[in-house]
Amino acid sequence: MKAAMKALVLKSFGGPESFELVDVPTPVPHAGQVLVRVHATSINPLDYQVRRGDYADYVPLPAITGHDVSGVVEAVGPGVTAFAPGDEVWYTPQIFDGPGSYAEYHVASESIIGKKPSSLSHLEAASLSLVGGTVWEAMVARAALRVGESILIHGGAGGVGHVAIQLAKAMGARVFTTVREANAQFARSMGADMVIDYRKEDYVDAIMRETGGRGVDVVFDTIGGDALSRSPDALAQLGRIVSIVDTAQPQNVIQAWGKNASYHFVFTRQHRGKLDELSALVERGQLRPHVGAVYSLAEIPLAHARLEQPNQGLQGKIAIAVAS
Repeated sequence: MKAAMKALVLKSFGGPESFELVDVPTPVPHAGQVLVRVHATSINPLDYQVRRGDYADYVPLPAITGHDVSGVVEAVGPGVTAFAPGDEVWYTPQIFDGPGSYAEYHVASESIIGKKPSSLSHLEAASLSLVGGTVWEAMVARAALRVGESILIHGGAGGVGHVAIQLAKAMGARVFTTVREANAQFARSMGADMVIDYRKEDYVDAIMRETGGRGVDVVFDTIGGDALSRSPDALAQLGRIVSIVDTAQPQNVIQAWGKNASYHFVFTRQHRGKLDELSALVERGQLRPHVGAVYSLAEIPLAHARLEQPNQGLQGKIAIAVAS
């Protein structure tokens, strides 16, 4: 372990140029903590939202941000029993509670760390930890999607959406998704039963036609905009709407009321149980993240800029190779 490590530090809120690559002290694990050498991390919308200051009240500057880790245990603190040096692990750092993953080393409580699925590379595992945990929270813990039900996933080609399609299929659901035409085949390859090109067809009309006017049991919003205000029109009686997007758009409360709908707004929690469930699906071949692009630690500003671009032509996730 080195006395100092490279880290990408957010000096001020703003654009991608707000980061600076510097040397900082390597953290030391305390009781119940694990020190991990970070091999890979990834980029999420949450990352650029934090960078531009959307959550400024929760992120004191300067800060090391980042919300995915895949790496190797370097050392453990007193009382740690689940892990030992050399173990390959993956996890999401506690959000808004300490340094993040844009660094060569990271310290975390052993309670939120899981054993990395052996069939995934570090780049793949880092591309799944936050989005996988978020999808699990949304579809399993909150929406309680069941075998034989139907689900509409908004944004099925994105980092969250392509994982949601796979998990929904593993849960035995019929999956509808909205994508651009260029991403239709990708969404089908993830397991979508019906792909709706939202530029050519109104998704509410398509859902009602394909379900015989019944609607879907669950709507999963990963994109924001008017998705929450329009989705009740495509919902079945006693349907559930789950959103991971912070939106100020007006809601279609009257239509949702008439459907006896329930709403769930999800901000994912960190614990090992979700990672272990996801690992089981990975090892059974039912779930695999798609890495659409790879950047280095120093190139994270470029990765942020790309993810923020509308219609950036990206499928799946942007991964960051931290260890050379």
